[in-house]
Amino acid sequence: MSNSKTIAKNTLFLYFRMFLIMGVTLYTSRVVLQQLGISDFGIYSLVGGIVAMLGFFNAAMSSATQRYLSFDIGKGDEQRLQKTFSATLTIHILIAILALLLAETVGLWYINYKMVFPNDRVYAVNMVYQFSVLTFLLGIIQVPYNALIIARERMNIYAYVSILEAGLKLAIVFLLVLGEDKLILYSILTFIVAFIIRLVYQIYCRKQFQESRYKFEYDRTYFYELLAYSGWNLFGNFAAVARNQGVNMVLNLFFGTIVNAAYGITMQVQGAVQMFVSNFQMAVNPQIIKTYATGNLNEMRKLVFQSSRFSYYLLLILIAPLILHTNSILELWLGIVPESTVVFVQLVLIGLLLDSLSGSLMIAVQATGKVKWYQIILGTFIFLNLPISYLVLLFGGDDYYVFIVFIIITFLTLVFRMIFLKSILNFNMLDFCNQVLLRVFIVSLVLVALYMIMLSFNLLKPLGFFELGISVVIEIIITLLVIIIVGTNNIEKNFLIKRFIKNEK
Repeated sequence: MSNSKTIAKNTLFLYFRMFLIMGVTLYTSRVVLQQLGISDFGIYSLVGGIVAMLGFFNAAMSSATQRYLSFDIGKGDEQRLQKTFSATLTIHILIAILALLLAETVGLWYINYKMVFPNDRVYAVNMVYQFSVLTFLLGIIQVPYNALIIARERMNIYAYVSILEAGLKLAIVFLLVLGEDKLILYSILTFIVAFIIRLVYQIYCRKQFQESRYKFEYDRTYFYELLAYSGWNLFGNFAAVARNQGVNMVLNLFFGTIVNAAYGITMQVQGAVQMFVSNFQMAVNPQIIKTYATGNLNEMRKLVFQSSRFSYYLLLILIAPLILHTNSILELWLGIVPESTVVFVQLVLIGLLLDSLSGSLMIAVQATGKVKWYQIILGTFIFLNLPISYLVLLFGGDDYYVFIVFIIITFLTLVFRMIFLKSILNFNMLDFCNQVLLRVFIVSLVLVALYMIMLSFNLLKPLGFFELGISVVIEIIITLLVIIIVGTNNIEKNFLIKRFIKNEK
């Protein structure tokens, strides 16, 4: 019960943060697209993606940092916690140095000799690239501090700092009109905002957590353990970066910066939607790791099952109206909708629904520390997005085919995660299929049937903002009712009735 209350409280803080950031992002994205124009917006999206590709080193170590900090807290070992934080910060500083070397050699070469963009934008592209690199390096150094906040489950801090972040992002929009080259100014202002936010998180950690006081201590055995764990995550994270940013580069080779603009908007939608479910998972993840650390495997499996199912439901509530009204919502949001954006968004949302089922499974694997073969096999699956997408486009496939590839491979990776957990945690695949997959499938089937009926009577074709708003509210209510009636068990139904209808605590 205590764990459930902690998860619920932290989820509320994270959702406050999400809605605030999402609202500001929706507004600023529209203005930035209009101020930069479609081509420059595509350039910024692609350049930022190329820099993000360097992040597979950082992403691999991030998961290790999160796992070891949560594990030490679960064990109650404060001395080892201090050691873990200092060791991970040292490693992240080294990663930042390595990333800088790669950015100023391989990355700079690709920007100037392989990337497709208008000839008169060479200087602007290079300026954007340098400030994107600086922003990225700040993010690497900040990882141990953010991981410590999550491990300590101080999610309210994210909510408070997000107010400052929202204000600074709005300031960018108003300052953008002052610049002659808005693309360069936007990259500079984005770096300044990132610097301020990361500084705030770092100051908070140093004041609140004694273990965040950095002490350099070289322990070869422990460094090796951390690097070995993150080393196996390295390939999996490289594959994920290749899937997202590598595909963007492939699209640039075949279709140019206009399609990159559509892809960039799609990635913004993906990020906003993923935030909707990742906030819930962020609140649950430390509990999954800590229950494993204490040896309570039954409670861990229960958390994994519930987290997987409710992650899907939370995402479905948001995605259902987005898929039904994609074109109308994009037009109201952006004003200018680049070609291919609608189909890109619809397909990526379907893929995200499938992927949401895997979130808690991934954390369960990370908690065990047995990640070698998991990352090798899973990373190979995910990496296949890039070569298969390239071949599909090479043989004349349309631009949206890359998202069909994404959906198919996402389903295959879900199946593999289930098989892998069966081997290392005695994970009951049949129970997961009955309690999670079957329930979400039935819920989805009922919703599709209902919406097909509504579409046949032209009930889902709003003409304006007011009609669209009414339709979205109705669809959210319908989706929520179907989830409660069809997708929850008797214990969960009783809890909802007592808590929200009878108002019993």
